[in-house]
Amino acid sequence: MKDIKRIMLKLSGEALAKPDKSGYDEEKVTAIANQVKEIVSDGKEVGIVIGGGNYWRGRSSENIDRTKADQIGMLATVMNCIYVSEIFRSVGLSTSILTPFECGSMTKLFSKDRANKYFARGMVVFFAGGTGHPYFSTDTGIVLRAIELDADAILLAKSIDGVYDSDPKTNPMAKKYDTISFDEVIAKKLQVIDMTASVMCMENKMPLMVFSLDEENSIINAMKGKFTGTYVTV
Repeated sequence: MKDIKRIMLKLSGEALAKPDKSGYDEEKVTAIANQVKEIVSDGKEVGIVIGGGNYWRGRSSENIDRTKADQIGMLATVMNCIYVSEIFRSVGLSTSILTPFECGSMTKLFSKDRANKYFARGMVVFFAGGTGHPYFSTDTGIVLRAIELDADAILLAKSIDGVYDSDPKTNPMAKKYDTISFDEVIAKKLQVIDMTASVMCMENKMPLMVFSLDEENSIINAMKGKFTGTYVTV
């Protein structure tokens, strides 16, 4: 993989949550902030997208219109980004939150020029609110921003340590891939990121690094050649 200058980091809402899968585990979020601080101090540029699963998983409810459910999910990601941004600031990082829709004075409206200006200032930029449209996941949101902002790679921090040929939680014989192409991911319908996001990565040659957030210093390791997860190549 080429030298990495600008990354987009995807964090799941569940990964930030307490053991009961709700709210926030502040100790874990602070540890993430300290890892990102070290990366930024090395001159790297970091954009972050956070899911909303610790607050809302709208697709599990059949009693709410899909568009409205997705809008609730978008707002959940805004809340997550405001919280995590503040924890990042508490360790000395400068941050900004961009959304594809107006949120009063809580965020700034996304534009490529604005994001690049913030990156140039050494800020960690949070991209909240997904794409701003229903029927698109935060997976698609991060791929869209990564492509639009010429990121070098997407770092996908999950609850498992890479990509497997089947679910390792239910199949103890599941095989982990060290490297796999997006062609294979799509052909085998592996649930790394959603299919729309996988096709976008493949067509726009955006590599993906999948690893466990629970591994100590996993974000730093991904950036410094000590990566133990799965490279998804283009």
